[in-house]
Amino acid sequence: MHNGVDWKEAPKGAKWRAINGSGHAHWYMTPDVAAQTDFWFAEEVPAPTFGYSGNRKESLTERPEQ
Repeated sequence: MHNGVDWKEAPKGAKWRAINGSGHAHWYMTPDVAAQTDFWFAEEVPAPTFGYSGNRKESLTERPEQ
């Protein structure tokens, strides 16, 4: 978790922010479920790193309840 995430910069519908294996940050949007299936996916949108320099596996940050 990264407390320095500025959620005011997040696109509408962003639920999480994380750093991927390549070191790039992304907003992860509310998951979509494909019609008549159990398949779901979350769109990735480029995001700022907000200065995060820790382990990427600990970078997942959920949007706070509003």
